[in-house]
Amino acid sequence: MARCKPVIRTFFSDQRKGLSVNVTVENLAPCKKLVRVEVEAKAVDETFDSVTKDFQKQAALPGFRPGKAPRDMVLRKYEKDIQDEVKRKLISDAYHKAVEEQKLEVLGRPDIEEIQFNRGQPLLFAATIETAPDFQLPEYKGLPVKQESRSVTDKDMTRALDALRQQRVDFKTVERAAQAADIAVVNYTGTCDGKPITEIAPTAKGLTEQKNFWVEMLPGSFIPGFADQLTGAKAGDKRTVNVEFPADFVTPQLAGRKGVYEVEVVEVKEKILPALDDEFAKAYGAENMEKLREGVRHDLENELKYSQSKNVRSQLVRALLDRVSFELPESAVAQETRNVVYDIVRDNQKRGISRAQIEQEKERIYTAATRGAKERVKAAFLMRKIAEKEDIKASQEEISQRIGALATTYQIPPEKFVKDLQKRNGVMEIYDQVMNEKVMDFLQQNAKIEEVPAGTLSPEPVPAASGNP
Repeated sequence: MARCKPVIRTFFSDQRKGLSVNVTVENLAPCKKLVRVEVEAKAVDETFDSVTKDFQKQAALPGFRPGKAPRDMVLRKYEKDIQDEVKRKLISDAYHKAVEEQKLEVLGRPDIEEIQFNRGQPLLFAATIETAPDFQLPEYKGLPVKQESRSVTDKDMTRALDALRQQRVDFKTVERAAQAADIAVVNYTGTCDGKPITEIAPTAKGLTEQKNFWVEMLPGSFIPGFADQLTGAKAGDKRTVNVEFPADFVTPQLAGRKGVYEVEVVEVKEKILPALDDEFAKAYGAENMEKLREGVRHDLENELKYSQSKNVRSQLVRALLDRVSFELPESAVAQETRNVVYDIVRDNQKRGISRAQIEQEKERIYTAATRGAKERVKAAFLMRKIAEKEDIKASQEEISQRIGALATTYQIPPEKFVKDLQKRNGVMEIYDQVMNEKVMDFLQQNAKIEEVPAGTLSPEPVPAASGNP
């Protein structure tokens, strides 16, 4: 397993700044280092003199013109400020020089601990830093992947046109019994273990009681098994419907339990689909049905191409992840875990799951988020290293185009969108996104793609590389 670099000791001089520093680098943990830095006493005294002169030039003391106050008075007046500025300057210069010379790829801010600082003495300080992992790239050209041999079929066209027809469906009330594909308008009350469902799941009011609720007479509609038991019912009929809530039901308190519904059918509606004619085509902006079919086929071909490409890219990322193992920086994983948790919680809230329910599942959510975060961070480091080796970069024009597209999507003025990005260092995230996509383009172009029969693949989603590890 690749780990971070071993202990390094070195001595170097920066002639340009006249700064000599002695540096010792020690491993504290995988990808965490302790950098000890010593700046010679001569450099400390010279910096004190330089900073004091700067203060003299700007000092305005009573009885003296600006910049003409005696050195000893300036020292007495601004002693603490001068010391702080000398310390800040020396530590900043020495730290950055040490990182540069040691070729350390630092993540985040260092944790600086001052050990010794005074006139006439060497400056000693230590910086605890987290670094990017050190690992050897696996072979990334010619990765084997599979792609289903598919094309847009007549069945695909029929399904797509039917979906368009469903968008313009009419409903006609009928006096007959409900049958497949009809709409049953019902009133219902539900119980679980003989109790109103809200006693078991307080937020599930809609599952406990509804008036004039539309149930499409298709398998799996509403709660699995519910619509099936209304087949043959007419307006005015009453039925007792028994259901079993699925194990993955949206309301966790009900998952895997049995429910009983008292249902009254208010009316039955038949779905009336429009005819596939030129009038229908014009409703979608096409000149006639021939043109509409051409447009639908073009859209389906684009969707198929995107789906196949997405599947191939998922396989490429998985292949890379499986071919190398290395330690990950704790802070990068922690930050990405927070991002994943936020996404999971947001998605659950959109599905109507309460904060209380989410709190009950927090351990499971955190475990899943950590697992996903590790893969995303690992993928990000792999993408970055491939980009460096292949000299793949995102140009300013590409970044500007992406920012413009995002601003349009979110309906935010581009200038404001850019300012918002700059406040949270989001421009770097955009850069990484564009660069990662270019790396994926490169990997796909160089992949060894095997055509397999349609229906062969059942892709497992792979987390995309995070924007900025």
